[in-house]
Amino acid sequence: MKNKLLVISAILIAAAFFGCKGNSGSLPGEINFSKNASYALGMNVGSDLRNNMINGNIYPDLDEFMKGMIAGISEKNQRFTLDETITMIDEAFALAAEKTKNDAIAKETAFLAENAKKPGVNVTSSGLQYEIILEEEGPKPTETDTVSVNYEGKLLDGSLFDGSEEGFPATFGLNQVIAGWTEGLQLMSVGSKYKFYIPSEIGYGENGSRNPYTGQVMIPAFATLIFEIELLGINP
Repeated sequence: MKNKLLVISAILIAAAFFGCKGNSGSLPGEINFSKNASYALGMNVGSDLRNNMINGNIYPDLDEFMKGMIAGISEKNQRFTLDETITMIDEAFALAAEKTKNDAIAKETAFLAENAKKPGVNVTSSGLQYEIILEEEGPKPTETDTVSVNYEGKLLDGSLFDGSEEGFPATFGLNQVIAGWTEGLQLMSVGSKYKFYIPSEIGYGENGSRNPYTGQVMIPAFATLIFEIELLGINP
């Protein structure tokens, strides 16, 4: 956490520093950004702040944030030492992370408890919940089999985070996916279609999942996942 925060702070301070100099035009040999480039730099920094903090439900007081930035750049009227700032920042992030965790766990617990009461919803010993949309007779895969499926995955708010493309089923080994999938697919026969409600404990847990290229959060920590899966084939 310290390293990420220091990187963010360095970007913000550098952006503010160059932005201030760009407006002054008073130092010989300085390189000034145009207004558009300065705006673009500020927008980029703001986006970085949003991706790393605000999207994680962490909202700094922007007035105090800007005062702190100015104090850091000017080295005047600083309230704290650098060590004190790092300690306070770490404590603030720890408190925010704990609140986010507790809120997410409470939301998941409440949803699963209510969902389990609905007609047609089955619950396994692991906490996996499922509904049978279409049931066919036939072989069922084992944990060491490879399967082909059509599927789509959503979060509790209904947002789609993953899915197979039409005409291009997904193929994978049942020992290569999250525990909820490994368990759930073994309940299905070829041609069947089920709807699964996968608790985070047998999903992506406290880490969630991020896009490996952009770093954007795809699955939040402690998220219940809802999948509709059609089992197309089994390859032992």
